[in-house]
Amino acid sequence: MGGFAIGVTEFATMSLLPYFAKDLAVDAPTAGHAISAYALGVVVGAPIIAVLAARMARRTLLIILMGVFALGNALAGLAPSYGWLVVFRFLSGLPHGAYFGIAAMLASSLVPANKRTRAIGQIFLGLTAATVIGVPAANWLGQEIGWRWSFGAVALLGVTALLLVAVLTPYDEPDTAASPLRELGALKRPQVWLTLAIGAIGFGGLFAVYTYLASTLADVTHVSSLYLPLVLCAFGLGLTAGNLVVPLFADRALMPTAGALLVWTAAMLALYAFAAQNIWAVSVDVFLIGCGGALATVLQTRLMDISGEAQALPAALNHSAFNTANAIGPWLGGMAIGAGFGWTATGWVGFALALGGLAIWLLSVAIDSRIEGEPKLVEDAAE
Repeated sequence: MGGFAIGVTEFATMSLLPYFAKDLAVDAPTAGHAISAYALGVVVGAPIIAVLAARMARRTLLIILMGVFALGNALAGLAPSYGWLVVFRFLSGLPHGAYFGIAAMLASSLVPANKRTRAIGQIFLGLTAATVIGVPAANWLGQEIGWRWSFGAVALLGVTALLLVAVLTPYDEPDTAASPLRELGALKRPQVWLTLAIGAIGFGGLFAVYTYLASTLADVTHVSSLYLPLVLCAFGLGLTAGNLVVPLFADRALMPTAGALLVWTAAMLALYAFAAQNIWAVSVDVFLIGCGGALATVLQTRLMDISGEAQALPAALNHSAFNTANAIGPWLGGMAIGAGFGWTATGWVGFALALGGLAIWLLSVAIDSRIEGEPKLVEDAAE
């Protein structure tokens, strides 16, 4: 339920962009900054909360985080101006990364090591369910009643999640050995930074396309706004399918699966410019782009493998990385549109970002190979 609430506010805001832009008297590229503000909140909030709350019981922390999330969305629905909307979107984003990071740690601790990615994928199913059910519903609500009511509905979802965590989440003892310094120690590991960079760059294209999807359907595909919830649903189904299937491969070959997802995403984003001309073609392509969203789940497990005892900070930073992508993608996409390259230029922006993520992945794999080869070199020298 927590993932569902977060997924609705993160993705529905993109689909509601034309409505609050008109109501608050700003153009679409400027309105996109409200989306970037949420992403910036995630980027800032995740590491700070993870470090400062290192010794807090996970259940208690999840309750506090969801309370702040609900408050931020309620205030966003009441925002008197565009400036205040940006501020409240930033506040809403602060708990996002830490919430998912702590929830993922809890889920992975309850299953055998060879099923961790599947367990994390199940936590993320709340987010993917949001893109199938919640986002189209929020978009419909925004069209029929007003975009403010969509934020109000998210606030109610946040309160529901808070109550469910309080009632159903097992109580856990605080980790007395944890400390801010131990968590910060994870940042000394180059592979942690490379993994975060893969997500921050490689995932940006998905957000570049998704943010301006409503405008693309109107001005390029030339279909009624009634089709938008259906295309959003196709994207959500792709996310869900990817999150159910991809972890089965990732638990056997983690990094090869991550590389394959980046190649897949680049290819699907390159097709977007051509598919956008037809409603059926763009719906299929958006579904296939959504399948690549499983990269978040795969990289979450990767960070657990390379972080040693400092698990909370890297787990939370995974979502900072993906929301850095959420800031970079719409920003670069908006620049391409503003420069006159058209709405479908977002697909080519995404293609370039996916290839950038793949280049970082190749570097990370090369370092892994070198590290694995060092013990063999020592053995040979001893012989």
